Amino acid sequence: MTADDLKNLIAAGLNCDHITLEGDGRHWYATIVSTEFEGKRAIQRHQRVYATLGEKMHTDEVHALSMKTFTPAEWAAQPR
Repeated sequence: MTADDLKNLIAAGLNCDHITLEGDGRHWYATIVSTEFEGKRAIQRHQRVYATLGEKMHTDEVHALSMKTFTPAEWAAQPR
């Protein structure tokens, strides 16, 4: 799976303002910004992202996904 493939899967199932992905094809590191994360704890945000991947997580197409998840306001407050 490519970074574009994974990005498209996440974006198709989650309204995202921003997504960045890095990885080696099996192990991925993502930064995801979405209004859908508002009012949710980190575990709930991650579960929401995992739900967009469905069977891809269970069939090992995506072996590991480490995430940083932000609301738009949290993202805007991040130092750059």
